[in-house]
Amino acid sequence: MILTAHQPVYLPWLGLFHKIALADKFCFFDDVQYQPKDWNNRNKIKFNDGTSNWLSVPVLRKSYLDMSYLEIKINNSVPWQRKHWRTIELNYGKAPYFDLYSKELNRFYEVNWEYLCDLNYEMLLFFLDTLTISVPVVRMADYDFRGEKGDLVTDMCRQLKADVYIFGEQGKHYADTKAFLKAGVLPIFQKYQHPVYPQLHKNFISHLSIVDLLFNCGPESFEILMSNNLCKRDIDL
Repeated sequence: MILTAHQPVYLPWLGLFHKIALADKFCFFDDVQYQPKDWNNRNKIKFNDGTSNWLSVPVLRKSYLDMSYLEIKINNSVPWQRKHWRTIELNYGKAPYFDLYSKELNRFYEVNWEYLCDLNYEMLLFFLDTLTISVPVVRMADYDFRGEKGDLVTDMCRQLKADVYIFGEQGKHYADTKAFLKAGVLPIFQKYQHPVYPQLHKNFISHLSIVDLLFNCGPESFEILMSNNLCKRDIDL
């Protein structure tokens, strides 16, 4: 069984969905320490002037450096939902497939979310369904994985009965390959080749949120994000 995992991310980039599509199961890694200035509460979209910029969900910062992702609350005293949706409308309203997805996406900006993790989880399920990626999703919080760093991942693989684990590309800098093999788990390191696709507003910009691909390319989005990259059949054992 092929497993992969990732911390909660707001409006994820294409590479996360490629990694999930390679797996038989995905673990939403929500019970580890929160990392500020990461992608958990922000991501980039393309603006009408041809630049990219952040959409950031404000969070309550009191003691947040000592909290897990599960504990992080959104700062709803800031009208971030109205601002985010208005920004998306202004910059993608003329995209070919904006009308196809806008109604469903807009509903996330009409809910008064208390926890960042819940927003990210529900958005992830929406994007997976929209991309027709039918990989089962489990939440770390529903298990009792033990250990730190590599040991935590190998214990997750043991409990979820995985014999292949897909790391992101940066995993090669910290994963102990020999330890994984000794535990009966084959580590694979993703090396995502970002596609170039039709995009509004001047020159192409890569590494944006998945919404950029969906609004510009619609039903072809999954095929595009997988193009020229490792496919699941390449790693089936």
